[in-house]
Amino acid sequence: MFPWLTALIAWPLVGAAVVALGALGRSRTGSANAGTGLARPIALVFSLVEVVLLVGAFLAFDTGAAAEHQLAETHAWIPQIGTSYAVAVDGVGLLLVALAVVLVPLVLLAAWNEQGRDEVRLRRFVGLVLLLQAFMVAVFAARDVFLFYVLFEAMLIPAYFLIGGFGQGAGRRQAAVKFLMFSLGGGLIMLAAVIALYFLAVGAGVDPSKAFLVDELVGVNLGTIAERLMFVGFFVAFAIKAPMIPVHSWLPDVAGNATPGTSTLLICVLDKVGTFGMLTLCLPLFPEASRWAAPFVIALAVISVLYGAIMAIMQTDLLRLVGWTSVSHFGFIILGIFTFTPLGTAGSSFMMLNHGLATGALFLVAGFLVARHPERSQRITDYRGLRSVTPVLAGTFLVAGLATLSLPGLATFVSEIMVLIGAFGGAPAGSAAWTVAAIPGVVLAAIYVLLTYQKIFTGAPAEGLEALPDLKARERIVAAPLVVGLLVLGLVPGLALTYVDAPAQQSATTIAVDEPADAAAQMGSDK
Repeated sequence: MFPWLTALIAWPLVGAAVVALGALGRSRTGSANAGTGLARPIALVFSLVEVVLLVGAFLAFDTGAAAEHQLAETHAWIPQIGTSYAVAVDGVGLLLVALAVVLVPLVLLAAWNEQGRDEVRLRRFVGLVLLLQAFMVAVFAARDVFLFYVLFEAMLIPAYFLIGGFGQGAGRRQAAVKFLMFSLGGGLIMLAAVIALYFLAVGAGVDPSKAFLVDELVGVNLGTIAERLMFVGFFVAFAIKAPMIPVHSWLPDVAGNATPGTSTLLICVLDKVGTFGMLTLCLPLFPEASRWAAPFVIALAVISVLYGAIMAIMQTDLLRLVGWTSVSHFGFIILGIFTFTPLGTAGSSFMMLNHGLATGALFLVAGFLVARHPERSQRITDYRGLRSVTPVLAGTFLVAGLATLSLPGLATFVSEIMVLIGAFGGAPAGSAAWTVAAIPGVVLAAIYVLLTYQKIFTGAPAEGLEALPDLKARERIVAAPLVVGLLVLGLVPGLALTYVDAPAQQSATTIAVDEPADAAAQMGSDK
């Protein structure tokens, strides 16, 4: 069987090496501006070939067994400590791999005119993007806890340099350091839990050569206190990545200072590692601790929904506003995961995909808008009346915004409704009350999206903005797949629910909650 996942991981690494060697060669000649500007097209070609590999992985994946981890490979990595290169994906993992693969060429196209004409700088930028893509694909496929941890930390390297070295805000270096410190702090706590998990698993009779494999660890009796402590270790790291109140404050700073493309990859893909880790590691490895912590986690999730939405309404910086919307939407995702129902879990899994499409579109279109301003201003008050000046840009921004507020007919509506209905009947005490408390977040989303659209696009054009160009062909190519994806998955959600429904059922079984309802069937989806 062809190693599809290894190919998807290795190919961007090859691309990163190619462009990095080109940068090294040019720096030795001392000619930063030499060359024919091949960095962008080379990186784009590698990212498009990655999409072809993704298609092959989808064709090889059996949707009838979406709860099983398929396309699996296991090879000894460090035999002395029992860790392996073990990769496989279920339906949820495959969709998140697809999100990472599809967004990268769009980000490269969106950033086509960024970073000036310095060929060395361009090669370093696109090389870091491809390196980050490889790590993101790998972490969603990792089935060895130690491998997952290494990838979880390794992603910080390209992310840090993309924020601090290639950002566009005055505070980009401070934002990069803040991101790094939060993530490293959570990672160190997780490392302690990973080590403890290994020793306890071996003590419980697991073969030391397999004691990091997730499949070997599921069902191991760790003891109540130890299980809860290890759950906290993993959960804190994932909550920081997610991001969740109160460990969220790095995200708005990154959104306001990184390039829109970098923010798209970090917030729309990399941050999903947090919620993905909660779903695929915390729940199956620590089921009793997950049930124990669920009421507290649900409370924090609802607070994130409301606080993130309120802060978004208060923003004057457009890109920070988009960042705060993600704090709110990640709250919905976590709410669905920790109510332990198939419907809520499937909704959360689907929402991870939809959030990436909607927020990615919003970040990239906002970036196109900022790039058109004479001073590249991110202040909302510096714009007005652009609907008559840039109608295509205005319409695309509106569609992305309506997807963010979960308008019926768009994919985000389906997933959000699934989360709310599933959470209302969730097993943890108080789930129904907390779900009702989260509903105003839907109304607040409409406020921050529609108010922002009104301020920027309605009325008479602001002085100096009367002749701004509309979206060009390259920018329309970037926006079109995201808008089409939101429409198609909104009208035919069964295309994605086919991949997330069975894993949601299995998750509910693992967590020992008796809820046999079929998520896709409840939504009336056409499979």
